[in-house]
Amino acid sequence: MKKGVYYYHDIQKEEVKIMKKLLVGVFSVMLVLAACGGGDDTDDNGDTGGTGEESGQEQENGDGGAEETAQAGEELYNTNCAQCHGADLTGGAGPSLENVGDEYSVDDIVDIIQNGKGQMPAQDHLSEEESQQIAEWLVNR
Repeated sequence: MKKGVYYYHDIQKEEVKIMKKLLVGVFSVMLVLAACGGGDDTDDNGDTGGTGEESGQEQENGDGGAEETAQAGEELYNTNCAQCHGADLTGGAGPSLENVGDEYSVDDIVDIIQNGKGQMPAQDHLSEEESQQIAEWLVNR
């Protein structure tokens, strides 16, 4: 092959290499976004009626239900939120939730989980009760 002379099949090979790299990049980004989309971001806002009061009553009455709710909230967080917000709440793809209870109420957090906020999509796969458990755990941990 002479210097400076390019053949059609050589150009095609280079284009294929570039397209492969591009596709790998696009699929990588999609994978990351899909993993974070399923998680609960704890910038939650929510109106749940009397659910927060009921949980408070359980704690005041010394019922073991509050402990079970906290445990369920932590498990739900680990399953649905930790992918983006980190198992230690320090953030990652999503913001840190270490002090989320200082900025938002339980109802606010539930609303964010249910309806989304900013870049966080609504977590439609979680029931309002599950969102409430996560929010209470985040605020009271």
